[in-house]
Amino acid sequence: MGKGTDKLYITHSEWASEDAYSASAGSGASKSHTSAAPFKRLPFNFCAISLQPFNHPVCSPDGTIFDITNILPWLKKHGTNPVTGAPLKSSDLIKLNFTKNDDGEMVDPVTYKVFTNNTHIVALKNTGNVFAYDTIERLNIKAKNWRDLVSEEDFSRKDIVTLQDPQNVESRNLSTFKYLQEGASTLTPEQQRERTDPSRNVNTTALGNGASLFKAPKKEQLPDINPDALANNRASIAKTLSSLSSTKPTTKSSTASVNTPTNTTTTSTQPRALHTTGLAAASLTSTGLTPHTTADLASLSLESYLLVPRRVRTKGYCLLTLHPLSPSSPTSHQITLELHPEFAPKACWNFIQLAKKSYYNNLPFHRNIPNFMIQGGASIWNKNFDDELEGPLSSKFDKRGMLAMANKGKNTNGSQFFITYRPTPHLVRKHTVFGLVVLDDSASDAALKALEKVEVDEKSRPKTEVRIKEVNVLVDPFERFLDDKEERERVERENEHVRKMGGMEDERVTWTGKRVRLDGGMDDGGGGGGGGVGRYLKSDGGGEGKGASGEGNGKGVMEEWEGGNDGDGDGDGGGRVRKKVKGGSGFGNFDNW
Repeated sequence: MGKGTDKLYITHSEWASEDAYSASAGSGASKSHTSAAPFKRLPFNFCAISLQPFNHPVCSPDGTIFDITNILPWLKKHGTNPVTGAPLKSSDLIKLNFTKNDDGEMVDPVTYKVFTNNTHIVALKNTGNVFAYDTIERLNIKAKNWRDLVSEEDFSRKDIVTLQDPQNVESRNLSTFKYLQEGASTLTPEQQRERTDPSRNVNTTALGNGASLFKAPKKEQLPDINPDALANNRASIAKTLSSLSSTKPTTKSSTASVNTPTNTTTTSTQPRALHTTGLAAASLTSTGLTPHTTADLASLSLESYLLVPRRVRTKGYCLLTLHPLSPSSPTSHQITLELHPEFAPKACWNFIQLAKKSYYNNLPFHRNIPNFMIQGGASIWNKNFDDELEGPLSSKFDKRGMLAMANKGKNTNGSQFFITYRPTPHLVRKHTVFGLVVLDDSASDAALKALEKVEVDEKSRPKTEVRIKEVNVLVDPFERFLDDKEERERVERENEHVRKMGGMEDERVTWTGKRVRLDGGMDDGGGGGGGGVGRYLKSDGGGEGKGASGEGNGKGVMEEWEGGNDGDGDGDGGGRVRKKVKGGSGFGNFDNW
């Protein structure tokens, strides 16, 4: 039982000691030589001044992390590092770029290992990107690859700044911070006024009528606020942030202080894919990923959900208005376009979104040949999108007024489109047809004829400038599809709620087959003789069945039961069971089913 012995008892010194079993550390030992300040470690994601999680992290050349909104007022007042007391300027600060995973945890941008208080974390001084030291050691130092793994910028060993070293915990020990030892205040004048304001420190709801004294203090009781100093303070913060962004380049993918993945948050109404996210399998096979134990369905963006062939079948309509073709004819021609998103959803979506952004306004038609196209630039996605050659339109090109995408080859659709003057079978499956000109409209047909008559030069360029005034979206098929989908889901939710509550008022049927009326009464479920016992027994149906005996309609049944008539006419009442007389042709009555 004793420490390091076979004794079956504990001595007095062993019992009274705090951390050792010896006479020198027992109950009578002096405790004057014990350490005074307890160890308190600051987490790596906390600001060294406010002692709170940072939002805009920066660090000093020695690796102390601050929030830019807290360190700037301190430097303006003291000009020193609040942790070490060494001189520090705002130009010496390094803007840090942390990478976050989908759970909001700070991770290494290469291995995606989550940072903890036991992770060796370093940053590169010239870029500000934050890595785990294991990543830098394996992929940079040992490989002699002195290029940033994210921004691919050159750096040297001197640019590596240690933010947290688990082997040197004293660098994050709060008891060694100089400003805490000296008791210096790190609050700004605004924060000090907030803390000394009695209305913020008193529960005014419990004061009754006296709460008005705190809610509406007199002007002379408040200290004077200098708006110029407040504006200068904010201006200095913004100026320092802009200077740090300009002098210290960040990653290619983001310029924010914390890199967060885009479009990862999902809602309950967000469309879901038929496949899972794959995070459960990925986290099972890789320790660098955040563990996931559920096979959640992958979320789809609105575009990915809508831009699927044959999903949106509603046709869209746009009105293309032209500037007058000549000064002598001030008439503005209009062309009605019919869009077919069922077979070319991407082209229709691109055209509609560009039209809503007024992209086509005042753009010219730069060629006028058997087909013509409008001069344009990139698509709504700022890149080319693939052809959509499935469907009856792209496989024919057999009529006048077909609206198609112009391209420079396979899968190079942008914003240029053209309208055919005649059938063009040589363009079959080379261009995406996403609509038609409504030629039934006399105005559209007249506009198309007027455009075809415009004179052109030897390069097929119109001699008279032809410009689009505007393109108005009359019917957006995608918005209508979403509205209809939302209405269907609403009706389904209501029907499901009614089903769980037992059905509509006029549809409720009890287990006995009786229907509950709106007034609360009961109706028979149909059939022969009504409800109760003998419900399905047939009645005689005539008034003559009621005799003097009072047996009524059940007389024949009772006679057969008592044996008064066995069916052979002799009246013996016994013997054979009476056979049922077959009725006429037909299926008979099925009330007793």
